[in-house]
Amino acid sequence: MLTSKADREIARLSTLHPKGFDLSLGRIARLLDRLGNPHRRLPPVIHIAGTNGKGSAAAFARALIEEAGLTTHVHTSPHLVNWHERYRLGAPGGGRLVADDVLADAVKRVAEANAGDKITVFEILTAVGFLLFCEHPADVAILEVGLGGRFDATNMIERPAVSVIMPISLDHESYLGDRVELIAVEKAGIIKAGVPVVVGHQDSDTVREVIVSTAERLDAPCFIYGQDFLAMSEHGRMVYQDEDGLMDLPMPGLAGRHQLANAAAAIAAVKAAGFPISTGDVERAMTSVRWPGRLQRLGDGLMAALAPEGSELWIDGGHNPGAAAVIAETLAEQEDRHSRPLFLICGMLNTKDQVNYFRAFAGMARHVFTVPVNNTEAGVPNAELAVRANEAGLSAEPIHSPADALKLLRATWDDAEPPPRILICGSLYLIGEVLAENGTPPQ
Repeated sequence: MLTSKADREIARLSTLHPKGFDLSLGRIARLLDRLGNPHRRLPPVIHIAGTNGKGSAAAFARALIEEAGLTTHVHTSPHLVNWHERYRLGAPGGGRLVADDVLADAVKRVAEANAGDKITVFEILTAVGFLLFCEHPADVAILEVGLGGRFDATNMIERPAVSVIMPISLDHESYLGDRVELIAVEKAGIIKAGVPVVVGHQDSDTVREVIVSTAERLDAPCFIYGQDFLAMSEHGRMVYQDEDGLMDLPMPGLAGRHQLANAAAAIAAVKAAGFPISTGDVERAMTSVRWPGRLQRLGDGLMAALAPEGSELWIDGGHNPGAAAVIAETLAEQEDRHSRPLFLICGMLNTKDQVNYFRAFAGMARHVFTVPVNNTEAGVPNAELAVRANEAGLSAEPIHSPADALKLLRATWDDAEPPPRILICGSLYLIGEVLAENGTPPQ
């Protein structure tokens, strides 16, 4: 059931235009021209690409900017529960998700300007972001790339304040190529001549070389994680270092060791963009940062109440092997401290590398419950996904829903064992369903 005006407007567009990606800039360029080119009237832009970590980098950047007393718009995708999550409008004291009437009006105006021409829903919604952000004042705009970089609709931004490229690994191979160096070429497509580039942690030397060579060709100053800036954990604190010196900081409020590198990239990006931030601003940002659905612990809510008494219930929307590796590393570190058996409740899309996703949890997860992913035609049937988990060496069985898996665990749990650690994972669509059913949608 559609509950908002914006839902109804976007649903109508979805019946007219494809929901997927058709990588080209010609259609959105035409549409933006009809709208008066709002993308040329934005505040300074932090433009973020990458396979993993770009949403976290956006969240850290937002926290840094707001703790410095500035206002920032934020455009991210996809959303978890409501379309409104994609557009956070800057306001004194902290940004707010766009109001329903404001979003519905912007979607309607963009659709009217498009006049029925061929376009994708993502391109329309990106144009909506540009329109909203140029019509509402703010000091900064943070834009997350949707897919790739070179031909992503957000790449209509001609001269951002800084370009950021977060960790790159295999994902969306049918669009971007089946080798990391090909994907790196697409991501490096957001680099603009003379504009600073911040390069987040990269596992591949080849990827780093592709990005750096692109920056050199465009005479874009390049700041590289591990070379020009870095972060490390010391005595339960985060230490950030760059050419300006050291900052002794609280550990990031987002779970996982990988978030140190994500936070460091955001700090470097905000500084490279020229926004003044003090050590105090950074300290506060590390504790105030929020990014729903990414290694988020559910302590309260309707779904959390279904788990065995004393359980840890976590959710994470990472959906590729690179994301699975950092999730597994984080959970392994927690297992060292607290001996709890790990169970996965997993749903995935048919565009993802399911077997290699599961392989990250081999030897860790006691059992996997595979569930369908609703609200998309691309979900892998739960029985088929259980086979993929078996191929990765995991014990697995299909079950109807996350709620049913939690109820089954509760009904069969042996109280002589420590309460389990449960991770619901594999798809942002699934995480959105869980947050909605739990009664805790992103705010």
